[in-house]
Amino acid sequence: MKQIQQGFTLIELMIVVAIIGILAAVAIPAYQDYIARSQVSEAVSLLGSGKTPLAEFYADKGTWPGAANSVMGNTTGKYTSIIQYSGAPTGGTVMLMAIMKSSQVNSNITGKAVGLKSGDGGKIWSCTLSGITGATALDSKYVPGACR
Repeated sequence: MKQIQQGFTLIELMIVVAIIGILAAVAIPAYQDYIARSQVSEAVSLLGSGKTPLAEFYADKGTWPGAANSVMGNTTGKYTSIIQYSGAPTGGTVMLMAIMKSSQVNSNITGKAVGLKSGDGGKIWSCTLSGITGATALDSKYVPGACR
């Protein structure tokens, strides 16, 4: 009498487990980078929300405001600690910096910053990772493509 094989052999099961392990080893770091980029996108969005009010203030008054929160609605977020502002009051380059929180964010972006600057009265804004003072700049792989 012939017996029909039922189930998988031990080697077949070990191969499946090894394949799943390899896939997990590749997917988990990629997922962590994706999470960090999504958290940084909040900071870039907050920076973007300051472009119009700052430009309007400068166009109306001829000077930059004393503080970013005097014209911006939100200067903090779930992952963003604060939006800092620097610039000469009578013109020149103005810079907004978003600094990430020191906890409850991806460890690769903790406490790091991304900036947005304008040198022409708020007409043209550019995202930047250079010229950031008081914090370490983010790695370019974590910022949106427009900031690279």
